Amino acid sequence: MPYKILICEDNEKNRKLMEDIFKYHGYEVYLAANGKEGIEMAKRIKPDLILMDMQMPVLDGFEAIKKIRQDSEIKHIKIIAVTSYAMSGDKERVLQAGADYYIAKPIDTRALPEIIKKIIEGEKP
Repeated sequence: MPYKILICEDNEKNRKLMEDIFKYHGYEVYLAANGKEGIEMAKRIKPDLILMDMQMPVLDGFEAIKKIRQDSEIKHIKIIAVTSYAMSGDKERVLQAGADYYIAKPIDTRALPEIIKKIIEGEKP
């Protein structure tokens, strides 16, 4: 059975790009346009991994991650923060919010599938 990935990203082009990459690599892909939608979908589909954009409307990635980590039903799901935040301290801030890993935009689309595979399988990328 393929791994399930939930992509929470408000930018339609970024969502589509990641969807295409992961489908090509055999993952089952689900899409959410904001953090609120992402939490609802995570509860419903129980993905193996969530890619969470940190800057989104309705509910940003920071709040969405906090809510996921507070929900006993889904708190175990691995979360990768995907963000354009690249200033000193931003990575630490994102990880303190509850993300398991941090990827800065622009995303290296060639390296991304391997990073995701390692994280899902419990390895260090």
